[in-house]
Amino acid sequence: MKVKVISRNPAEYTRKTKHDIQRIATNIDPNLHPLEAPREYQRAMNAVKLDRLFAKPFMGSLAGHNDGVMCMAKDPTRLSTIVSGAADGEVKVWDLHTRACLHTAQLHHGFVHGVCVTPDGTKFITVGQDKHIRIGKLKNVADEQQDDEEAMTIVSKNFFTGVDHHRRQEMFATSGGVVDLWSMHRSEPITTFSWGADTLTAVKFNPVEVNVLATAADDRNIALYDVRAATPIRKIVMGMKTNAICWNPMEAFNFTCANEDNNLYTFDMRKMRSAKNVHKDHVSAVLDIDYSPTGTAFVSGAYDKSIRIFDIKEGRSKEIYHTKRMQRIFAVKWSSDAKYLLSGSDEMNIRLWKANASEALGTQSARQRAAKKYGDALKDRFKHHPEVRRIQRHRHVPKAIYKARSNKTSMEQAAKRKVRNAVDNKSIKSNPLKDSERSKHILNEFE
Repeated sequence: MKVKVISRNPAEYTRKTKHDIQRIATNIDPNLHPLEAPREYQRAMNAVKLDRLFAKPFMGSLAGHNDGVMCMAKDPTRLSTIVSGAADGEVKVWDLHTRACLHTAQLHHGFVHGVCVTPDGTKFITVGQDKHIRIGKLKNVADEQQDDEEAMTIVSKNFFTGVDHHRRQEMFATSGGVVDLWSMHRSEPITTFSWGADTLTAVKFNPVEVNVLATAADDRNIALYDVRAATPIRKIVMGMKTNAICWNPMEAFNFTCANEDNNLYTFDMRKMRSAKNVHKDHVSAVLDIDYSPTGTAFVSGAYDKSIRIFDIKEGRSKEIYHTKRMQRIFAVKWSSDAKYLLSGSDEMNIRLWKANASEALGTQSARQRAAKKYGDALKDRFKHHPEVRRIQRHRHVPKAIYKARSNKTSMEQAAKRKVRNAVDNKSIKSNPLKDSERSKHILNEFE
């Protein structure tokens, strides 16, 4: 019987003398490199460290308002045009490309509580504390400066807290004492919605299901209405008041609300008894929210003088922006090209930020783009490694936010400890800690 064996020539691996260099078998295929995992791990570490090193999100500010910036609106037809309203009744139209103010108008007496731009980009609508609705022209404002008197005025019996335009028809909705549906060609509301609510704080049309609008009120409820039937659809009552609502532009049935309890809640309008996700990290009331055009993330501004960016599937923020002089954030917007953020704050400035803090601006070579793509792939591969995750998540925050977060954590732990002690001593029958975080903040639901 003949047996075949693998044999090697001793001359290939035997040294002639002890001073000869030991021969090592090499393979030029990088996929078979003996140290592939350690090498790519080190490259992933370098990639996340470079991201933090080059993280400079602040790009500039738009100065010109004489009071706090209360609201902002994007032009759906132009990337570089925004409209802002201030607490002194002044409305400004800005060009982001040149960072210049194109038009200024004193349209209200008192706070401007809401502003929106029509879908065709020709007009803007503002509402204020003075019970006035002003409709102004937005087309060619850079060339033809218009007077304040040219803006159409509608006087109402109720004050206003917000406004939003229908995505297809020439109608808009306002929130205040009630929800009013207006036509662009009439001075009286077409329909009035009311469901036993106190003052309404926000109103938003669904960008896809265009006949559905959501409202939030001071008595802690969130309600959905159908414009076609002029009837309410569904309502929930939460533990604390909701300040702002924003629909997901890619998933028409999901929306996120900014709440007074420092959290944001994402709901599915088909099943509102429980939130889809609870987004935590703010240490004070969340005042405004806006979604990215891609629908995968949103930005929020809060009373704690910070801006945070959340992924819709994550409960914690992936980024925080702040400056020394920035005060309370009343308005935030995500640009229509998904690359920039805008924030309006109490110290009269509109700030422009990069959506990706470490993103390099300007033209890049093919080699730079390939290196960036390779680095992103490595970061995604090793994102669950403790050291990579620590570097990615670490952020320096202001001292006030750091202390408030520590106090909030201590209070939550103390409250849980108190409940556990009560359960152990049988002082209470049911254990509230078993309630889901996504449902315990919803007190009631009506249909």
